[in-house]
Amino acid sequence: MFQDFKQARQFINEHDIQLIDLKYCDLWGRWHHLTISANQFTPKLMERGIGFDGSSVGLKNVKAGDMVMVPDITTGFQDPFYDVPILSFICTILSADTKEIFANDPRNLAQRAESYLKSTGIATQSRWGPEFEFYVFDSAAYENEMHRVGYSFNSKSAEWSSAEGSSGSYIPVHGGYHAAPPKDRFFNLRNEITLHLEAIGIPVKYHHHEVGSPGQLEIEIPMMGLVPAGDAIMLVKYTTKMVASQHEKAATFMPKPIYGEAGNGMHFHQQVFDQDKNLFYDADGYGHLSQTARYYIGGLLYHGAAVLALTNPSTNSYRRLVPGYEAPVNAFYSLGNRSAAIRIPKYSSQPETARFEFRPPDATSNPYLALAAQLMAGIDGIQRKMDPSELGFGPFDEDVFSWTDEQRAAIKPLPTSLDGALQALIEDHEFLLAGDVFSEELIGNWIDYKREVECYPVHNRPHPYEMSLYFDV
Repeated sequence: MFQDFKQARQFINEHDIQLIDLKYCDLWGRWHHLTISANQFTPKLMERGIGFDGSSVGLKNVKAGDMVMVPDITTGFQDPFYDVPILSFICTILSADTKEIFANDPRNLAQRAESYLKSTGIATQSRWGPEFEFYVFDSAAYENEMHRVGYSFNSKSAEWSSAEGSSGSYIPVHGGYHAAPPKDRFFNLRNEITLHLEAIGIPVKYHHHEVGSPGQLEIEIPMMGLVPAGDAIMLVKYTTKMVASQHEKAATFMPKPIYGEAGNGMHFHQQVFDQDKNLFYDADGYGHLSQTARYYIGGLLYHGAAVLALTNPSTNSYRRLVPGYEAPVNAFYSLGNRSAAIRIPKYSSQPETARFEFRPPDATSNPYLALAAQLMAGIDGIQRKMDPSELGFGPFDEDVFSWTDEQRAAIKPLPTSLDGALQALIEDHEFLLAGDVFSEELIGNWIDYKREVECYPVHNRPHPYEMSLYFDV
């Protein structure tokens, strides 16, 4: 929106902006913010930044937690959700004493990954197109007490609500794909989300109702650079949740909120370009992909188990990644096969559109780390000439779930749990350290936190379904 501080200051004056909201991402992928008066938005702020405690958001330890945030002028947008005019910026995180770029800030790390790509001479930029799947419920409730656990969702769209009586327009289980109004009760809500996104500079390709009957929706945005894609992911999630909240509904990007219904993925379409040339395109290649693209695919699938520790970093991620559905659980690539970890869209056959999508990821990831991890795996594949066919990663264009157990045994499976993905990351992370993009410290902190705060507490709790299975023993 802005090219420099002067432009931003002029906008503040012309639009009577009263407050400046400063947003930044913690290590785990959640936004935090701090708000100042518009009068405080000065060149001195851009030079010194505003201090905060990095230890509270996973970026530093308690003994040396002081950090500063500085607005990235290019990310400015007028926030549409509040009662007074507010201009919002995503921030760059610096060390408090030296004012140097803080290496382990996720957004800074993503910028470093893109710089590393350029330094290799492989390409000048990568481009990314995330897809967003999410549920919007009329209400959501959950509790986790020593003596009582449970959750419940209400949806007027789902067929389970038919007994309550309403319009008579309900969606059966798995029957929501491209549902039309009146069954699609969320058309106006998606329109509102779309218009807000476009107003703040995030273009939308399309939106529609997804497979899940109780309000599963999808929004897709066009291809863009790596860091802009990370910013866009944060903004799409923020805008979606804010619009839903204003309508007294609950939006969730959780991978598997409902048993027996479709899960929420966040597929990543990706390309690499040398200036204006798409290096993934070859008119005569399989799926119109070049050998460079195949090497990239080889690296992404070879390191796939470790990559999932960053693209699918929740225990709930692996409730979605189960065999027998469209969810990708095996490391292979294919033309149009939605059960493949990597799918080549048949409709992307032109020099500028040729690409593939990595289908396992979900929105519990920190988008900046997820993007960087995929790119680093792909770069390693190109540098080491990892041909996916030679590594046993396909292409397989058949329905692998119809294969015999012996046939399927030849395909490398992806992790089936967060524990498994974290162990893979322990054993295979050298590719992430290239160019000092990731650090041993960040990877270690990530693994420790995920195990101590997420894996163990979930694993150690009795499951409600165990009561049905075992209470009467």
